[in-house]
Amino acid sequence: MEPPRLSSEVSTTGGTHPAYPPDFRRQMVELVRAGREPEDLAREFEPSAQAIRNWVRQAERDSGQHGDGLTTGEREELARLRRENRQLRQERDILAKAAA
Repeated sequence: MEPPRLSSEVSTTGGTHPAYPPDFRRQMVELVRAGREPEDLAREFEPSAQAIRNWVRQAERDSGQHGDGLTTGEREELARLRRENRQLRQERDILAKAAA
């Protein structure tokens, strides 16, 4: 397996590193579940061991194995709602200034 080509999408973690493709993350999760250590995978591929552990944990949340955080779908919805809320506030402010 060769390191992934990074996509142009923005990381959801707020970092400056572009997000890894979902297929690559899925493969890393499968390798950990098959017995590979995140540290070994980090040495062989580009992401950090902590990033790989985070992907495994998120995959467990998404499959219902852990209830200690938001699923990927819930995270996406929250981000969408925050963007929408920000847009509505901007529109409200513009209308308030125009009415003044």
